[in-house]
Amino acid sequence: MNDAGVDMPDALSDMAVLWQAPSLLGSAPRAVADFEEIERCAREEGFARGHADGFAQGEPEVRRLVARLQGLLDAFTRPLAELDREMEEALARLAVAIAGGLTRATYIADPTLLAALVHEALACIGEGERQVDVRVHPDDLTTLRPLLSDPTRLTGDVTLARGDVRVHAENIRIDARLNTRLQSVLETLQANPA
Repeated sequence: MNDAGVDMPDALSDMAVLWQAPSLLGSAPRAVADFEEIERCAREEGFARGHADGFAQGEPEVRRLVARLQGLLDAFTRPLAELDREMEEALARLAVAIAGGLTRATYIADPTLLAALVHEALACIGEGERQVDVRVHPDDLTTLRPLLSDPTRLTGDVTLARGDVRVHAENIRIDARLNTRLQSVLETLQANPA
């Protein structure tokens, strides 16, 4: 019999073990600061993972948007580049027209310059040519006659402007019209931009 007066077999009484609560005195309870540090580290790690995941997911979309913006910028700059080119050409034509007007006025004011042009054109033909016809505007005809030698045949041509010269020989044609010369200068400038 046991202390309570209950009959227990001896084998059972030998098997019973007394349970004891674990001792909390051996380990100190965690301080609130420790829990706050754990929470901060967990937040930082979660933020870093979220940032990396968000960046990885958003990167293709950002690339697509950048490509689209680049396409829009190209669409805007192409017409501007074309406009720049057209403006350059228009300014060059204007400069040539102004230069032509000034040169024409200079030829009218000083016929010796026009005579020098005729001599230069005749020099291009060479001395072997006998039949040479120099065509100029009728108003330039009277001022040039005294400045040129006798073998040169001067002809008035109403299709030419003042300051224009055309030289015709047996097999040679020289176009020394002012517009032709200025167009040649313009083409040279456009072919060799500064």
